[in-house]
Amino acid sequence: MGRSGGLSRFIPSFYGSDTASNSRDGAGEPLRAGYNRGVKQQNAHSDSNPDLVEELRVEIAREGRITFTRFMQAALYHPVHGYYLNAAARPGPSGDFLTAPEADPIFGQTLARQIEQFDELLGRPDPFTLVEYGAGSGTLALAILDALSLDHSALLPRFRYQAVEVNLARAAELRSRLEEAGYAEHLSTAGEEPVQGCVLANEFLDALPVHRIERHGDEIHERYVVWRDGWFAEELGPLSSDDIARYLREGGIELADGQLAEINLGLSNWVEQVALRLRRGYVLAIDYGYAAEKLYGSDYPHGTLRTYAQHAVSDDPFSAVANQDLTAHVDFSALQRAARAQGLQVLGFTTQADFLGGAGIGELLVRTQQEPDMSYQEYVGVRSAVIRMIDPSAMGRFGVLMLGRDVPDAPLIGLSASF
Repeated sequence: MGRSGGLSRFIPSFYGSDTASNSRDGAGEPLRAGYNRGVKQQNAHSDSNPDLVEELRVEIAREGRITFTRFMQAALYHPVHGYYLNAAARPGPSGDFLTAPEADPIFGQTLARQIEQFDELLGRPDPFTLVEYGAGSGTLALAILDALSLDHSALLPRFRYQAVEVNLARAAELRSRLEEAGYAEHLSTAGEEPVQGCVLANEFLDALPVHRIERHGDEIHERYVVWRDGWFAEELGPLSSDDIARYLREGGIELADGQLAEINLGLSNWVEQVALRLRRGYVLAIDYGYAAEKLYGSDYPHGTLRTYAQHAVSDDPFSAVANQDLTAHVDFSALQRAARAQGLQVLGFTTQADFLGGAGIGELLVRTQQEPDMSYQEYVGVRSAVIRMIDPSAMGRFGVLMLGRDVPDAPLIGLSASF
């Protein structure tokens, strides 16, 4: 598995919402739904992992300062202390945030429809392999398999599933859940040979570590993490990598004076890995983010870095170090550039609302309502989840990018309609 730059010391960068309404800047930026905006940790020191804090303090003392991408990498992916590596529940009602798969299985059921079309357009390969990045404990995979089974899909006997999950405990839980559900034969492990099928990344890319930059006058500076007055702080310095300047140049990005922004150099590394992994088939990336023109425009003068802990949202990365999620919106323009550079076709970019609408979530909701054992309360719960998934002020504004390699020129249902 590829590694890059400052991401190589711990876990590779390829690991990793709901949204709320208005941003503090009045731009209506996406935030995970059901969270209290602006709620900060009461005690940044006691809520943080002391062992990781000490490791980072020693490293900063040795190096003088570190990049923010280095800090974020350690906070999320340190092999012992990282947020995504420990045993605590992350997504879900008892965790820190809620994603669409945890909201209701109808999300996975709708994705299954698009996956079935992928299979048909590829000529029904045997096997058809679904590779999921950030697979967690298998909630989305289970919903997809259940949908294929319920519909007696012709794909199911040929369907193979590969989970890319950095947390070994969650990977074991995923395997156990799928085995208990009777899907053991569909589990597959990654081999050297590239696959035919689909690569899926749902709310994964937003958790790749980012650089933080600011413009002052005619100069672009980078924010570095230092140790000051007994805790983490930031200071400005020159860009740590020429790749940041190249990213801005290739993206045609012009920041306003005083504007703060995040740069995710890990996107191109992830796309390169995906291109090596996929012999023929599709890539489906779903996340909160925008094209560069909007993401680096006047709507986001303070950037998009956000933290999530105990269903509260903040913009303070130095609270609850290693015990809160860190995310930044995805630059879908950069993702498309990286895809083309790797020989992948950009098939279309849409919103989650339109993708789910085209893939048939409305029909599935009607079918759910007509189920004979469906209670009114259960139906209301499913309907509420669907509303959150398609609401343009919530999850519905998420971006959905579809890529292909050696695929036919044919319309895709997920790109076919507005909801």
